[in-house]
Amino acid sequence: MIRMQDLRKDFTVRVKAGRLRREKRIVAAVDGVSLTIETGEMVGYIGPNGAGKSTTLKMLTGVLSPSSGEVSVFGLTPVPQRTRLALRIGVVFGQRSQLWWDLPLHESFRLLRHIYRVPEAEHAARLRRCRDLLGLDDFMDTPVRQLSLGQRMRGELTAALLHGPQVLFLDEPTIGLDVVSKQAVRSFLAELGATGDVTLVLTTHDLADIERLCERLVVIDHGRVVHDGTIEALHARYGSRRSLVADLDEPLPAGFELPGATRTGVEADGHRVTFALDGTSAGGAVAALVAAASVRDLSLVEPDIEDVVARLYTANGAP
Repeated sequence: MIRMQDLRKDFTVRVKAGRLRREKRIVAAVDGVSLTIETGEMVGYIGPNGAGKSTTLKMLTGVLSPSSGEVSVFGLTPVPQRTRLALRIGVVFGQRSQLWWDLPLHESFRLLRHIYRVPEAEHAARLRRCRDLLGLDDFMDTPVRQLSLGQRMRGELTAALLHGPQVLFLDEPTIGLDVVSKQAVRSFLAELGATGDVTLVLTTHDLADIERLCERLVVIDHGRVVHDGTIEALHARYGSRRSLVADLDEPLPAGFELPGATRTGVEADGHRVTFALDGTSAGGAVAALVAAASVRDLSLVEPDIEDVVARLYTANGAP
């Protein structure tokens, strides 16, 4: 579906080289990215600011030409075959709109049907599905300029899907949204991806989006891929561990050790203890703890993906 081979994009910037002089410098926004994305995959493409995420998406959608390397989507080269490609992809950029600012939302959808030459019955069926799943009916007659950010983003997603694209590129689709709007967008995208009909490539700083939607995670830093795999593989690679938090009737004896776990915290005068599980099963750790102490309550805390990704960035020299 999508293929990138040694993909590179350079920009020329001017930097200070003295009090009055500036000199040109070549900066690699994307530096030799090689990836293959198969039909139906849901891929999270993340990285710190300036890592090259949006630049990659712009090359995949034909907005920017690569400086070198190869890129193809459906076997099409994005820039020279941009018109043909546009009929087969959907794009949502969080800070850009494809809706008509002064028209009611439904009029934007009607215009997009004519632009993409979508048969009326197909357009109506897709619009009906989006209206139901994204709750559009309450503001279909509202001019786009009067919509809230969450309402507009739901409209943008609908606009990107009405022509039946096979790939959906999303750049920060939940940025700035309230909790309710984020949940609506995530639920919609999860249902969309579950059908396997649309390949999804998502860039975001909100890692909850990635955990909810994407099985595959690609991390880019300084223009290069530093991780390509599952979220579980990322946790394993950077040593993140689940934590066992126990509330006790009495503090543990001095020198107590829980097999397969490391004590990482003690609170409330010893009545609450936290252990990091060192690869052992949670069941075994719980059984050993219950056998050694009077336990009032237990909770198992999963590792925080944000902490893991932050460690990855730090390991690769990101600020």
